[in-house]
Amino acid sequence: MLSRQGGRFGIIWPMEKLAIGDRMKITTSRLRTLRLVRTIGVAWACAVLAAQLPAWGGKAEAPAEDVAALRAAWGKFLDVPRDYAFAPSSRLVRTYAFPEFDCELHVQANGPGTTQRVLLTLPKGLRGKAPAVVVPYYFPEAMIGCELETGQPLTRYAGRAFMADLARRGFICASADAYHLTYAKSTRGREDFKRWAEAAAALNRDWPTWTGIGKLVADTRLIIDLLAADGRVDASRLGILGHSLGGKMAFYTGCLDPRIKAIVASDFGMEWDRTNWEAAWYWGDKLPTAKASGLRHDQLLTLSGGTPFFLIAGESDTIGSFALMDKALGYEGQRNRLAGINHATGHAPPRYALEAAYSFLERYLKP
Repeated sequence: MLSRQGGRFGIIWPMEKLAIGDRMKITTSRLRTLRLVRTIGVAWACAVLAAQLPAWGGKAEAPAEDVAALRAAWGKFLDVPRDYAFAPSSRLVRTYAFPEFDCELHVQANGPGTTQRVLLTLPKGLRGKAPAVVVPYYFPEAMIGCELETGQPLTRYAGRAFMADLARRGFICASADAYHLTYAKSTRGREDFKRWAEAAAALNRDWPTWTGIGKLVADTRLIIDLLAADGRVDASRLGILGHSLGGKMAFYTGCLDPRIKAIVASDFGMEWDRTNWEAAWYWGDKLPTAKASGLRHDQLLTLSGGTPFFLIAGESDTIGSFALMDKALGYEGQRNRLAGINHATGHAPPRYALEAAYSFLERYLKP
């Protein structure tokens, strides 16, 4: 795990196959060297890095006026339009029982005249209040690894059943349909990517000053509302975790919603040019304006007020992502709150990276 220590990222790997207290810490003078260090069996060969990065300049946190200016700059693109009004509501539709967890399917209002399906996973034998994690993605079945009605495995999403994994660790989880499935009516299948372009075009037509990423954040915050109102959830211990599209949703929502106490984002593209932020369903034609005004993703971490953040890097995130993380204010003196792992094996997170991320969530969300 990469942890910030005095202007330097050190490597600390909390892997089960390492002996207790065993640490790997490597530093380089610049962000130029990627080293392959320590092989623990073939499956555990990991490309890792560390960097000697600039000091904070003595600032522990950004001045209040700077935070307000940053919030306004981002809010111009992300905040819900003034006339975007609807009555909050949700209802339980059906329950499901799986061998290792139970599920509840809810339908929740997520905009004027629209709804989103929200799936909750509950640990078996749940007693008392439990911590909870929001797991945004394309559609919730992918996050349990199978179809709700039939139990048929979703092989395309193998290795990404994050909700099932976290339920086994004692977390309540929630995920919902993304807005490509809820905003515009369509006869296309849920995995037909043309639905994204159609939904984004409809959103831009109806709310021309808004962005797709703003809509994704708004819908994800509604999932937080549902969890926070659930009597089985300890609302003081809410986290968020996502991969790819879900990583984008997790990072933005986690940084902007103070109810979130820990964030995990996997290979979402911390740097603007590393992934498709220009897509209509994210920033669209507003991205050049945002970039020209100086917006950077480290600023969202600053706005989070030092919320613990774990980055899983692999393809869309690389060593440059960690350099950008280092620019965030609010983490000085809070060791291990900025952390991550660069598996450098492609877009999909390997199992050991996920286990490290789950352990990070447990550290900050469990008593």
